[in-house]
Amino acid sequence: VRITESGGGLAQVGASLRLSCTVSGFSLDYYSVAWFRDVPGKEREGVSCINAQEGEPYLADSVKGRFTTSKDPTENTVYLQMDNLKPEDTGIYHCARYDALTCPRFNYRLADAWGRGTQVIVST
Repeated sequence: VRITESGGGLAQVGASLRLSCTVSGFSLDYYSVAWFRDVPGKEREGVSCINAQEGEPYLADSVKGRFTTSKDPTENTVYLQMDNLKPEDTGIYHCARYDALTCPRFNYRLADAWGRGTQVIVST
């Protein structure tokens, strides 16, 4: 199992970034995938989660209306489209796998595989 995030970088307030989570060793048709972000001094925060199959993706209240998540199983990739970025979106974004067809919301302790993360910095 391998999970690799990409697409992070430096962005200005109001700008957009699209993060990619490319996976191998398992199928996105059978595992749910979440995005989390780490900020020093704060608890890990769940950002989004997309089910393996049916159901709308989950989004944290802090990003609703600005972020969307989607996936392309043919490319083995989950995306996090981040629009209208804010300074509080700064952090290291990790992709994580749940061995479940439906996301167990943002319980990161249930994730069984993680990527190393990609850093996002939003400057004013």
